Amino acid sequence: MDEKKIIEEMIKILSPYVKDAALLENVSGETHILDDLKVNSARLVDVIIKCEDVFDIEIDDDDADTIRTINDAVSVIQKKLA
Repeated sequence: MDEKKIIEEMIKILSPYVKDAALLENVSGETHILDDLKVNSARLVDVIIKCEDVFDIEIDDDDADTIRTINDAVSVIQKKLA
């Protein structure tokens, strides 16, 4: 799965957890999930679980701890899909 498709899916996954939908309009790979999108750390766990379901992968704690930006999530997902 290519990076663009993963980012599109990430935006869908993140949308219920982002209080201000306008923040999702300018999402890029560099977008910080906690700081820029204002997703709290407890909700980030929910996002990771949703990623596991959507992409049919398992993200272990070590990989989950590296996810801070959209690019981080894309990297982990691509690695797991490989």
